Parts: sequence; C-alpha cells; structure tokens
Amino acid sequence: DLKNLHLVTAWLPQLEKELNLLEPSETFRLWLTAEVHPKFPAILLQSSLKVTYEAPPGIRRNLMRTYDSWTPDFVSRGNSVSRSQSLFALSWFHAIVQERRSHIPQGWTKFYEFSLGDLRAAAEIIDRLFAKAGSGAVQWEFVHGLLVNAVYGGRVDNAFDLRVLASYLRQYFNNEILGSDRSRRRRLAGVVSFPTSYQYKDFAALIQTLPDTDRPSFFGLPANIERSAQRSISSQVINQLKILMRADLAADKFDKEKWAAQLQPILNLWKKLNQGTDLINKKLPPFVEKSNSSPPVVLFVTNERHSALKLIQQVHASLSALSKVIRGTALVTPEVQKLAASLLLHQVPDAWSRLWNGPDDPVHYLRSLVAKSLALGSWVEKAESGALLTGGSLDLSELFHPDTFLNALRQQTARNLKCSMDDLKFICSWKASDVRGGTVAVKIEGLQLEGCTFDGIRLTDNQGDSPSVSSVPPCSFAWVKKDAPEPYTENDCISLPIYYSAEREHIVTRLNVPCGGDQDHWIQTGAALFLKNQ
Repeated sequence: DLKNLHLVTAWLPQLEKELNLLEPSETFRLWLTAEVHPKFPAILLQSSLKVTYEAPPGIRRNLMRTYDSWTPDFVSRGNSVSRSQSLFALSWFHAIVQERRSHIPQGWTKFYEFSLGDLRAAAEIIDRLFAKAGSGAVQWEFVHGLLVNAVYGGRVDNAFDLRVLASYLRQYFNNEILGSDRSRRRRLAGVVSFPTSYQYKDFAALIQTLPDTDRPSFFGLPANIERSAQRSISSQVINQLKILMRADLAADKFDKEKWAAQLQPILNLWKKLNQGTDLINKKLPPFVEKSNSSPPVVLFVTNERHSALKLIQQVHASLSALSKVIRGTALVTPEVQKLAASLLLHQVPDAWSRLWNGPDDPVHYLRSLVAKSLALGSWVEKAESGALLTGGSLDLSELFHPDTFLNALRQQTARNLKCSMDDLKFICSWKASDVRGGTVAVKIEGLQLEGCTFDGIRLTDNQGDSPSVSSVPPCSFAWVKKDAPEPYTENDCISLPIYYSAEREHIVTRLNVPCGGDQDHWIQTGAALFLKNQ
C-alpha cells in the first residue's frame, strides 16, 4: 500500500519500471493512493484499476461523517451541555468551511485543504478548554485566535478569506449561541436550535432533521449564488474542453498543414485587431526611470504607454516570424518552435507573459493587449495636457498596472503636501465633496461588484433573480494625511478588495464601502469588487 504518490511524481517512473520487472502471484495486489496531479504518469494510470473517492457533498452528510468519527463517550464527556454544544458548533463550522469550497471563487478565492486533522486539533482545543474552565466561563477569544491563526487559518493565504473564517468563528462560538439557557440563545445560522443535552443521540437526531440540499443562507452567501456557481462551472468546462483539444505532441516537429490550420485564426485575429491603428509601427517614446520635473502620474502614464508599445511590437514580431514559417518563406527557429508550441496548447507564450502577466488564453490576451494600448493613448494625451486627473472619470481596467498608478498618485500627493508617503492614507467616497485633505482627487468608473448590490449609498442583498455581477457608481478617492477625517465611520463601512478580474487572483487595492453595519454579514456574502474586462 503506497500512499500520497502525488507528492513523489518524480519517483513514479522508477516505480513503473520496478512493477514491469515483477513476476507477481495471482493474489498479489498493490494499492496506490494519490490526489489528482498533472505529472502523474499516464502509463501507470492505464495499467491500473482506478477507483475515485469523493465524499458526498452537503452540510448534513458532512456533519454525519464528523459524528461517525466521534464516540458517544467523547461527545458526552464531563456531562457538560455547553461542551457538547460547542462540539456540534465545531462540526457545523467544519462543514461550512469545507462545503463553501463549492462556490469558488466567491465562497473562497481558492481551494483550501481543510481536513479531518484540522477538526481533530480544534476538538482537542475545545476539550482542554472546558476541562480547564470547569464551571467557569469559557474564553471564546482563545478559540477564535487558535483556529484563525494556527489550525484552519494556517492554510489560508488570502487576507479576505481569513476574514471570512474569523467571522464564522465569532458567529458560532459566543455565549449568545452556546449555553444551557434556551430562552436567551440565538439559533445557529438562524435555523439550528441546540439540544439542551450532552447526549450523542440527541445531536445525531438533530443532524437527521437538516435538509439534504444546502441553502445559501447556511453559508451567509447571497440568494443568487447559484448564478455565480454556474458561471464558474461553465468557465471550468470550457477550460477542460480546451485541454482535451490539445495535441499530445503539439509542436515536437514542424507540421505545416497542422500549424496553418490551428494557428492561422490567431494570426488573422491579430491582423484584424491592428487594422486602422499605428501601434505596430509607432516609434517607442523614451523610457524615463526618474524625473524631478515631471509629476509621478505623468511619468507613470508615459512609461506605461512605452511598455505597452514595446509588448505590442514584440508580439507582432513573433507572430510575423510564425506567419513566414507557415507560408514557407522562412525557416523554423527555436523561438518560433516555442511560440507555436504554446499557442497550439492554447497557452500564452512565456516571452509575452514576462512582459505582462495578463489573461491565460492567447485570444483574450491579444484582445486585452490592443484594447489597453489604444486606451493608453488617450491617457497620455490627457496627462501631457494636465487634464488627466481633472478631466472626468478614469477607468483602471485600461491600465496594465493599476496598482502602480495608485502608488504614483500617492507619490504625487506626498510631493504636493511636502510630507512622507508613510504619512498618507487612502480614502474613497461616492460623494466627491467628502474626499477632502488631498491635493489630487481622482474619479474612477467601471468597477464591478459581486456578492451584493451597491447604489452609491449603501450595500443591499442580492435576490434570487439578481444578476451575479452589477456595476458600481463612479467613486472618488485620494491620498490624504492620516489625521484627515474619514468619509465613513468604522462601524458603518466595510473594506472590500478590488481584484484585477472575477477570478480573484490578484488584488489592486481595497475600498471602504458604506454598508449600514453588520459587517460579518457582508463578509460572508463574499462581496468583492473587480475591474471590468477589456
């Protein structure tokens, strides 16, 4: 029995050779266990009988698995009602964080390996805590801290996912939820009422009363979460279909007919995108690393345009070389071979990604590259005339590096205020008059919101028929000194991330959005902003 072979994929070819040399008896069986891994040898898979194990989905089944792993003696130890209720709250929390993975990227931004080991560690913490407290009050903050910073949270690398984890712990582990006084207790997730008992059978009976189908409200997710899930699943299916279309030996050798059939559409798209533009032949402006005379924002826009034209012309040169090879007017070079190999696999060539890490699909990459480069022409004109920051709204999705633009704005504000950049803070408001204290205020448009709806005044919940993504009214923001007043009070707003795209992989910045209170509710909806697609 060999376990976790996905951790030693480099050794598997040697195992395969050893197995081929064996002369086993008819009763010999070798069990191999592994998670899905792209480098697992295909021949070893083909020579094996494959069994796939996946735990049945749903909170109810997840709770049943947890209680099957616990003995009645463990649940009722100490004859403590609060302890038994706390263990059920833990099992509910464990089920929630695991089943929420069905709603990536809105539930979690990525798949986290919350495991049975996490559950065991957390159960031991609760067991020891009650043993130490005796009849005294339980310090729930201690549980919150350990589970967020060490046990479950140790796997989470996104600050906003960690915030969701902490909100669940605050909701489930508190004196208003747990205790023997039924009259003053709130229901778990608004639907589950704890038995005032420490008996295993009472909690097992409670699990049987839960529905087989999970409601979005169990997770705190919006009523239209299925729309987001369907969009995410359809995107995954499309990506899988693209993988199936890839050739096993896509470009090991030059095949003129194959290259022409599969790569000509990309060449035609590039030609069409550049019709009527001078991007390919435009002379590159000089790249300026530092200037005391030019404002940082103007310097950024000029260099952004320079980098865009450089990438455009490099992409054009590589595609032109590929076109000549397909037409038979040039020989195949190693560079063209690598380019064709990537494009045949529907992947962005490394030479392009090194200059700009954009969309993963080459078609989307080229479309976005030309759209942003054209838009930057307008940014340069406004910057040179001094109207960029005062001539209306800006769309950050037109930039290749919007986070660098915000940093340039910070530098320019610090220079104008004659202070250190560290003395500044970032503020935003949907009322331009509320953004005071900074020398440069910028109005931004084109932001998209998922998880709820925003009308410029406060957040509102999505309904079942609400679109999964909605537009956000233009927002004004600026860098101001740290002692300047905030547009919104701390309890009346929530900090939402702005991601580059709906995949939620990279963060641009964060904005304080008025929510009317109840921050944990909006945290659990998975609310996030992102730039619109170009």
